Amino acid sequence: MKEQKRGAKVAIYARVSTEEQAEHGYSIDGQLDTLRQYCQQYGKVIVGEYVDRGISGKEMTKRHELKRLLRDAENKAFDEVLVWKINRLSRKTRDLLEIVEQLNRNNVYFRSYSENFETETPMGRFALQMMGAVGELERNTIVENVKMGLKQRARMGLHNGGSSLGYKSEELPGSDRKNRKTKLVVVEEEALIIRKIFTLYASGKGFRAIANLLNHEGHKTKRGNSFSCDSIREIIINPVYAGIVRYNRFEGWNEKRRKGKNANPILTEGKHEAIISQEIWDKVQTLFQQKSKVNPRVHDSKNLLTGLIRCPQCNSPMVASRTVSRLRDGTKVIRRYYSCGQFRTKGSAVCHANSVKADYAEQYVLDRMREVLTKPTILKDIVAQINRKKLEGVGPLEQELKSIAVNLQQLVEKKRKIMDVYEADVIDRNTLSMRMEELTANEDALHVRKAEISYVLGDANSQEVSYEQTKFLVERLYEVISTSSFEQSKTLLRMAIQEIQLTPEKIIGKIQMAFDEKIYSYIEDTPSVQKADGVLLCKNDIVFAI
Repeated sequence: MKEQKRGAKVAIYARVSTEEQAEHGYSIDGQLDTLRQYCQQYGKVIVGEYVDRGISGKEMTKRHELKRLLRDAENKAFDEVLVWKINRLSRKTRDLLEIVEQLNRNNVYFRSYSENFETETPMGRFALQMMGAVGELERNTIVENVKMGLKQRARMGLHNGGSSLGYKSEELPGSDRKNRKTKLVVVEEEALIIRKIFTLYASGKGFRAIANLLNHEGHKTKRGNSFSCDSIREIIINPVYAGIVRYNRFEGWNEKRRKGKNANPILTEGKHEAIISQEIWDKVQTLFQQKSKVNPRVHDSKNLLTGLIRCPQCNSPMVASRTVSRLRDGTKVIRRYYSCGQFRTKGSAVCHANSVKADYAEQYVLDRMREVLTKPTILKDIVAQINRKKLEGVGPLEQELKSIAVNLQQLVEKKRKIMDVYEADVIDRNTLSMRMEELTANEDALHVRKAEISYVLGDANSQEVSYEQTKFLVERLYEVISTSSFEQSKTLLRMAIQEIQLTPEKIIGKIQMAFDEKIYSYIEDTPSVQKADGVLLCKNDIVFAI
């Protein structure tokens, strides 16, 4: 290893997930103390400590302190980044190499205290790749072992967690945090709703009709929400109600979501009580399969703003709908609308249609952009508003940051007091452990919020948004939407528009827009768009209404 550069400006990064701290002792304080002593030994100057608490190594988007570190690296705030172990930075090889490469581009060295090698040399980079691969293999092995255990439980007819309306999960005697033993117990008042849903569907009622009826009667889902078509459908096809345990329905949910559907999930006779009979389960499944084979209605129209317009009554996204009528001469006329999504899926007990004509809404968006571009005073007012909001938002966040600092100090004091009470034999070890876990959870939540605020404040204090920059973005957005294919235009609108507010009179009020990193890349990569000379795109998020 090269001789350590004395006087180098160092940023320390530490991370721990709750499970790791509890099971392996990778405490934040332990990591920080070790790295501080290392820097003191080699005469390095610590200019910043970046700590992500209670966050998994695979959760890149939620690691605000890591994002803040990378932003500060771009601003040349330090010369080196130091971690306790490589897997603190990431447990995925691809993410690890991408982060290190980003640091290298900014001439920032990466150091790991435990894995003692250089990343500036070819052999060092090779070692980094190998260590990253080993770390990912280790994580994947643990994941597979856990999955194997859960699959075995499912094959034995045991429930593996998750909440279902009609049941509650009760812990069995001898259960602990590392080896939780639970069973499903019927909640009779909820089971009545389940039986009603299956009976209504078996009698020919559809998802929307059932959801509408239950919502009018005041029933709620397990999470306390109104029923929708999707929630009724999920109940109808859930074999747990027939006494069957289903496991591994989806694989790789965090990355693939519903695209990771498993064609062969584990289905085993469960050790819990069934809520409905096998006879009605079979009847409902036969009906469901028959209805699923019916070809869905294909709309021959295209809707650019689905999900972007907000219902003026409940503020939920509005979805495409249409009516078909015939003129006296037999001509078929199709009229497109955007209607409340809650009404479409949950019925009139939750909201109303509040429909707005699609042609009007889509044309209005384009006309409003054109108006902003042709009237510089409007755009200048928008830019002034953006910069004013950036400044106004700093004060409350700084106050919240001070409040968090006070709360963190109070938690430290509470921990000290609870230890004093334990040492005086007033409470037992179990009570101490439970209270410490509660305080630590509160402390982690405050640290996460602190990291979020610090990251936002870093953006708020960056350079002001310029008139030229905003004009360029709106011009290019309008150009692409006006000249590109429907799919391109729809993609760009979904990236650029946060929401479109509709008034109770069914008139569009504000179009809330946001330009972030993705849309910069999309606009720049569009072949029909050439970047204007002299316009430098600032990569900060820009949010404004037109």
